[in-house]
Amino acid sequence: MATKLFPTQEIGSLAKPGWLVRATRGQPATDADLAEIDRWARVLGIEGVDDLKALLRSPAPDRERVRDWAALFAVRFLEAAGLDVVYDGEARRVEMYEYAARRIHGFRFYGHVRSFDNKYYRKAAVVDRVRLTAPFHVDELRFVKAVARRPVKVPVTGPYTLADWSFNEYYLQAQGGGTRDLKRRAWEAKRALTLDLAREVVNPTLRALAAAGADWIQVDEPAATTHADEVPILVEAFNEAVRDVPAKLSIHVCYSDYRLLYPHILGMRVDHLALEFKNTGDYNIVSIFKDYGDTRELGLGVLDVHSDVIETPEEIRDRLLEAARVLGPERLWANPDCGLRTRTWDVAFAKLRNLVEGARLAREAVGAGA
Repeated sequence: MATKLFPTQEIGSLAKPGWLVRATRGQPATDADLAEIDRWARVLGIEGVDDLKALLRSPAPDRERVRDWAALFAVRFLEAAGLDVVYDGEARRVEMYEYAARRIHGFRFYGHVRSFDNKYYRKAAVVDRVRLTAPFHVDELRFVKAVARRPVKVPVTGPYTLADWSFNEYYLQAQGGGTRDLKRRAWEAKRALTLDLAREVVNPTLRALAAAGADWIQVDEPAATTHADEVPILVEAFNEAVRDVPAKLSIHVCYSDYRLLYPHILGMRVDHLALEFKNTGDYNIVSIFKDYGDTRELGLGVLDVHSDVIETPEEIRDRLLEAARVLGPERLWANPDCGLRTRTWDVAFAKLRNLVEGARLAREAVGAGA
């Protein structure tokens, strides 16, 4: 897709603008919201925002039209930052787990649990055999492809994370009580749920996205290394999820000890691994790719998404060159560690602009031009 060294990509979500949050809650936009719309419209070159402001002032704004505007702002935000591959900052998704789970038969929501920092998600129990009610993200992708001026990559929550973040009631009961090895029983129940999610939910969704024109699909598996003995389940489910999906495929894994993924992940049918490195500062771990002969693309996380500190272009350049000395520059991409939804748009924009400039400096350093 990209023809230059150290191309840049986004990873996932952006913070939702206040006017979007208020509109989806049925609340009126504030004067500050309308001022923010004008300010970012000028920065991003978006015209016609008087229509958006009129929409937000209406007694009952059409929420889908508001989400269209939010998606457009996010696409232009990532394009203006200079990224080579963009999406919509997951503007339409309440959250990566709940959005998907609400479109799957068999889930029952119980309440909120803390995920990290001050972020919470609504956790569900699996109370019946899972099946897809309708492929999701398809209309979202069509909108992004219609407005984007750069190549597009669509993120989708993976089957292992959907399983790991749920209470597994149905599949555990289906295992029966015939074994006294409770750990093994839980492992088998987890595998059964994850494979059903892969085959019955994620695979038809990915195939629908490919049919709608998805060239690159990123499967998000932040829970991938939560339980080291379940990495074989992660790999088996991923391969089932992407079966007969004609698109470039990547996996994003949040920060952890990536050594736990090997050697199992060598059997994963994936083209690109996008991993967090800035969060831990352990860039030496890229050597595991060389040690295991893993020749797939690597998305190198060089922006800390949990800090307002703006990484300099020179720091980003140095991290890319450090990895390039081990793996060579040809298969390296530059990206934030994860989605930037915990940062303000001002901070995220400054970080991404420096990401793009750091990649340019890295190209210059290896004699590949700007």
